[in-house]
Amino acid sequence: MIEFVAVEKWYGDYHALQVVSGRVEAGEVVVVCGPSGSGKSTLIRTINRLEPIQGGTIRIQGHDIHAPQQDINELRAGIGFVFQQFNLFPHLSARENVMLSPMKVAGMSRKDAAELADALLTKVGLAHKIDAMPTNLSGGQQQRVAIARALAQRPPLILFDEPTSALDPEMVGEVLAVMKQLAGEGMTMMVVTHEMGFAREVADRIWFMDAGQILEEAVPEAFFTAPRHPRAQKFLADILQPRSGAPVA
Repeated sequence: MIEFVAVEKWYGDYHALQVVSGRVEAGEVVVVCGPSGSGKSTLIRTINRLEPIQGGTIRIQGHDIHAPQQDINELRAGIGFVFQQFNLFPHLSARENVMLSPMKVAGMSRKDAAELADALLTKVGLAHKIDAMPTNLSGGQQQRVAIARALAQRPPLILFDEPTSALDPEMVGEVLAVMKQLAGEGMTMMVVTHEMGFAREVADRIWFMDAGQILEEAVPEAFFTAPRHPRAQKFLADILQPRSGAPVA
């Protein structure tokens, strides 16, 4: 579904992605984890060309997406993307936020788009909030609207860029539950997240990144029980074990 071949990304003199190669197969859930500044979000944003690359190739279903002739709007219409900060239109209701893309991009009638939006909002557990405005929704509810919006184009894959990092802790579970449901239905997903419980339970494979490189690729059981790379070992030790002097619940 997605293939990275020796991808390079620079911000001026800063080498953000260094010869990154990897594959995401159809129906797979790949979790990308690593410390802040490791290149995780940059990598996922290259897939729909929110970030240009300076070297290498990215293919989706065999097509070079950074080829000069690639239509960016067509590309993005076929990729669901869920952002950290929700990015809902504040003047539109939950239903209208989900309807917008099918109507504007796919040319769907307003009636059909409304029916689709209602079905998708019900799917993510928001049947009772269909007419609510974003300001009247909790962070978790807004992110579930954003997931419904990403599903509205019926994409073959969805990208998640730290979808729970802007949420209060009690709201994280409701978003992860929807993501688990999608994974169970066979949706191809690439997820940048610090939620290691989700990674362990749902991911088919984990990519560990640091300093713009994929340092380790493993199935969850191997990654969490016997990480090979010293940097991955330190990362897991830091996030999974209580810090020295910290109270243990």
